[in-house]
Amino acid sequence: MPRSRLIPFVLAWVTLTAALPGCGDSGQVMDRADLVNELASQLDGSGELTYSAEYQLPGGGTAMIAQAQSPFRSAYVYPDGKLTVTDEAVTDCRRSGSTMTCTLTAAPTPNNEPAVAAFRDAGAHGLIAPTVVIGLLTTAALDTDATIEQSGTTIAGRPATCVAVRGVRDDRASAFDACITTDGVLGSFSGAVDGSQVDIALTRYRDVADPAAFTLPAGAKVIDKRTGT
Repeated sequence: MPRSRLIPFVLAWVTLTAALPGCGDSGQVMDRADLVNELASQLDGSGELTYSAEYQLPGGGTAMIAQAQSPFRSAYVYPDGKLTVTDEAVTDCRRSGSTMTCTLTAAPTPNNEPAVAAFRDAGAHGLIAPTVVIGLLTTAALDTDATIEQSGTTIAGRPATCVAVRGVRDDRASAFDACITTDGVLGSFSGAVDGSQVDIALTRYRDVADPAAFTLPAGAKVIDKRTGT
């Protein structure tokens, strides 16, 4: 289902089933439906942007999320590899020792909608997809035992809305902190997702897609599963 149809459906469902009284002041428990509508709309809107977002990882490592339009393509780049989705292929590059191996599989359908499954294990490399954050927020909003607190901050010079989520009855993530900039870009995320700790903070944002994010690493071994070779 196209994202433009999926997100409004999910948000409408949350509004009808999970609206709870609250307020939106910093540090206060917010109305879950309002929170999900606001942040999910911002994150979903970033799907229309062309940008490069650079992140600081624990231990001094860095990572990048890049995205471009016409044709739509996206890339997650981390210290031990990268994952790209284009209209030609999903390319998963992973380093083992001194060898980088890139596996190409068929592009998702429709081509302008990166499959969430393609980025499901991004957390194992220290990154998390914005669509995954939307899912985590939606789950939290539907859990009446969860608490969601809102605050505001500035990340890499950009205003951002932050949430602290606790007590979610969800095997994926029971507690996490996330900040989303007013551009709709993921500003920071901290928490254990699917058993992998994610701790990232935006350090630089550009409204252009870094071309290097979409190229194969030099000297990489390529396995093209689209043709069975």
